[in-house]
Amino acid sequence: MAVIGKSVQIRGEVKGNEDLVVEGLIEGTITLSEHKLTVGANARVTANVTARDVVVQGLLQGDIHAAGRVELRSGSQVNGDIRAARLSVEDNAIFSGKVELDGTAGAERGKAVAAAHPAGSAAPAQPGGALFGTN
Repeated sequence: MAVIGKSVQIRGEVKGNEDLVVEGLIEGTITLSEHKLTVGANARVTANVTARDVVVQGLLQGDIHAAGRVELRSGSQVNGDIRAARLSVEDNAIFSGKVELDGTAGAERGKAVAAAHPAGSAAPAQPGGALFGTN
């Protein structure tokens, strides 16, 4: 795993074939197609990002494209569009942009809902239009 420290500033294109943790400043693009990018709590990233998985704890301005999972941790700020198979957003994460989950993620979610409410045992509709009951 490579680390870009707090005092490091990079302007341009960052590419790699290993996981990367950013604690400093990056402006440009980041491409880690088969690896994980972690934007640390002190990081300031202004870049379009392509990676297998992305974890954001700090500030990221730019679009995120992940083949796997994107995690927006508590205290993170993201301004840009996200395209990923899965998305996790913790409380106190700030996000502004659009989200596009690819077909695989939708199919997995559909299976999870079907497993939680097998055919014939769907929870009754609640007043106010709620779809799932509390039984």
